[in-house]
Amino acid sequence: MAGRRNNNSTLPGTGRERLTVSADGASSAGRDARWSPWIHVLQAAAALATGMGVGRFVYTPVFPLMHAQAGLSAGSGANLATANYVGYLIGALAGTVVPRLVRSRAVLRSCLSALVATLAGMPLTHDATAWLLLRLAAGAFSALIFVIAAGSLLSHLREHPAHLPGWAFGGVGAGIALSGVLVLGLRTVGNWQAAWWASAVLATALTLGAWGLRPEPAPRPAPRPSPSAAATTGGGPRTHRWFSALFASYTLEGVGYIIAGTFLVAAIDQTSPGWIGSGAWVLVGLAAIPSSALWAGLGRRWSRPDLLLAALAVQAVGIALPALLGGVAAALLSAVLFGATFIGVSTLALSTGTHLRFPRAVALLTAGYSVGQILGPLVATPLLHHGYHRALLLAAALVATAAVAAFALRIKFPHTMPTAYAASEPGSGPTR
Repeated sequence: MAGRRNNNSTLPGTGRERLTVSADGASSAGRDARWSPWIHVLQAAAALATGMGVGRFVYTPVFPLMHAQAGLSAGSGANLATANYVGYLIGALAGTVVPRLVRSRAVLRSCLSALVATLAGMPLTHDATAWLLLRLAAGAFSALIFVIAAGSLLSHLREHPAHLPGWAFGGVGAGIALSGVLVLGLRTVGNWQAAWWASAVLATALTLGAWGLRPEPAPRPAPRPSPSAAATTGGGPRTHRWFSALFASYTLEGVGYIIAGTFLVAAIDQTSPGWIGSGAWVLVGLAAIPSSALWAGLGRRWSRPDLLLAALAVQAVGIALPALLGGVAAALLSAVLFGATFIGVSTLALSTGTHLRFPRAVALLTAGYSVGQILGPLVATPLLHHGYHRALLLAAALVATAAVAAFALRIKFPHTMPTAYAASEPGSGPTR
C-alpha cells in the first residue's frame, strides 16, 4: 500500500487502468460526489472490523479462556484456528471465481449476518466438531466481507487521497481492540461463553454500521488494445525474478504472522499477570488502527521493497520479544510492534505485486498467504507441548526469513515501470 507517490487509492489493484463502468457505476460516482468520503471510510471500516477484527481474530483472546474453562487443548485450539483459515481461503477463492459475489450488497449483508450467527453459536455447544465447523464457516464469511469491502474502497475512493483507504483498513485494528476490551472485562466477571456472546453483540452493532456499504459496481469489458499498443505492451520488462522473491516473502509471512496472531495472548498469559495477555491484544488492535495510513505516508519517501523489509524485520523482533525476555514491558512492546506491522505488510506486499504487473499478482499472493496461514498452526502444534514460547520463536524465524526474501526483492528492483505496459491483469483485484 505504501510507496505510491500519487493521491489515488493505494489499495491492492490501484495504479491500474481505469475501467469504464456501467450506468449503475456512473450513478454511483454521482453519489460519491455528493457524499463525504469519510462516510464510506467508516462504513468499510465497520465491515472490516466485523469480518476481520471480531469475526476472525476474537478467537485469539478467547482461546486461553476456552483452554482453562472448556477443556480445549492446545492441539485442538490449533485445529480450530486452521479450520478458520481454510474457510478464509475458500471464501477468498469463491470471490475470485464468482466475481458477482463481491459486487452484491445482498451477499455482503448475508455474510455479515451469518458471521454473527457463527459467533453466537460457539457458546451453545461443547462439541469440538461443531466448533470446528462454526470456525470454518466464519472464515469463509470473513473472507467475502473483506473482499467486498476492499473492492468497494478501490472503486469508490479511487479519486481520494491515499490515507483514506488506509484509515478504512484500520477497522481491522478497531475490531481487534474492541473485542479485546470485551474479553479483558469478562475475564473476572464472566466465562468463555460470555466472551463469545459479547463478541456476537459487538459484531451485531458493527454490522449495523456497515449495512449501507455499497460494493464496487460491475465494470464493462475493457476495449481491445490497438495493434500498436499491443506491440508496446509486449516489450515490457520481465518481472518473474522479483515476483518470485515477493511471493516467497509473503507466503512465509503468512505462516509466521498467523502463529503469533493465534498464540500471542496465550504465550503472554504463561509468564505475565492475568490481564496482560488480553491487554496486549487490545494494544495490537490500537496499534493496527493507524498503521496502514502511516505506512502509506512513509511511501512518499521510501520505496515499497525498503518498507516491506523494515516492516518484516520489526515484526520479527516483536514476535520474539515475549519468548526471549518475558515480563510486562516485553509483552506490551511486542503487541505494539506486531499490531503496527501485520496490516502494513499485507498492503505493502499486495501493492508491490500490482506495481510489478505480474499476471494475476494479487490472486497468486493471496493464495500463497492463505496457504501459509493454514500451515502455520499445523507446524506449530508439535511445539506446544511445553508451552507457546517455542512456537513464537518459530514464527519470528519465519518472518525473519521473509525479511531476507524482501531484501532480495530490493536488488535492482524496477521502481519505474513503462506506462504503456499493461497494468490491468485478469483476477488482480483485491482478494487478500
